[in-house]
Amino acid sequence: MPSQALTPDQKKDLTEIVKRLIAPGKGILVLDESLCAMDKRFSCLGIENTEENRRRYRQLFVTADGEISNYIGGVILSHEAFYQKCDDGRPFPDVIKSKDAVVGIKVDRGVVPLAGTNNETTTQGLDGLAERCAQYKKDGADFAKWRCVLKIGENTPSPLAIWENANVLGRYASVCQQNGLVPLIVPDILSEGNHNLKQSQFITEKVLASVLKSLNDHHIFLEGTVLQPNMVVPGHDCSQKFPPEEIAIATITALRNAVPPAVPGVAFTSGGQSEEDSITLLNVLNKCSLPKSWILTFSYGRPLQTSAAKVWGGRDSSAKMAQQEYLKQAKALGQASTGKYCPASSGRTSHTTESLFISVYISNSPKFNH
Repeated sequence: MPSQALTPDQKKDLTEIVKRLIAPGKGILVLDESLCAMDKRFSCLGIENTEENRRRYRQLFVTADGEISNYIGGVILSHEAFYQKCDDGRPFPDVIKSKDAVVGIKVDRGVVPLAGTNNETTTQGLDGLAERCAQYKKDGADFAKWRCVLKIGENTPSPLAIWENANVLGRYASVCQQNGLVPLIVPDILSEGNHNLKQSQFITEKVLASVLKSLNDHHIFLEGTVLQPNMVVPGHDCSQKFPPEEIAIATITALRNAVPPAVPGVAFTSGGQSEEDSITLLNVLNKCSLPKSWILTFSYGRPLQTSAAKVWGGRDSSAKMAQQEYLKQAKALGQASTGKYCPASSGRTSHTTESLFISVYISNSPKFNH
């Protein structure tokens, strides 16, 4: 059913969700880590990766002080997290909504090898997606996430991989909108490799153009979507260093060449940047003088969580201090999303320049997702 069949009320509801999700000064907390990702995070902290410890960890962020409502417009949860509860018995989605944020749910079921390519992937989970979206909507979700993964190499991403992943994103978005969920469109181009900034911009434009064509082909109501791409950055192993201003110009130019103004907002992934870089680049992007028609904000996981997780370390006695660290980081990102970040007044700790890059940050197994 194409989106022309969406009723005016359905379109209005989707638009209202988007407005709350990416309101000025607000971004998205990504709290949908797979079991594999949580295992890596907890092993660094010396914490056993059990469901109860994962619940306690997520509770840190879900129950942060009410001030967080100024900076976080939405929280993306995994299936497990979506149905977990706080110590006092309140479901996570209810607590998130009480802080004026909307609840998101990761609905894909992980990446799988794409036949006929050189180790490229597509994302699975379309089977039964409509039923899952309807249930998640009934249980309190208002937006969804589906991540496709592409990698820049000598012969990648291939035309087949670009087309296949764009097509999957279009199909997913259509199902979401029919069920009242705002789809986050996530074509994630990994920062692995030694490609330079120019190569990254070229591939990003090619991928985004294909994705937006697919959304058009699937009759997606663009005003009821949020794009969640990577910033245009050089590969992690690139020997040449580029200043933030050049990265901002490359990123905004790629968006201007591929993304129509009907898309209301772009919530960038961090791509493994350090906490400091993820703030600085977002701030420079918003201060860039190039004309831009979209809200430019953040959809971050590790940059919002890493310092807080270190403070927490699995200790209930450190929970409040960890939440304060999370609040400082969220406030800084909120300022950066309007181009008003000031490092001197942020009050953040000094260890936030550590790189958060993880090689091949993907999981091929669906068991790591639900």
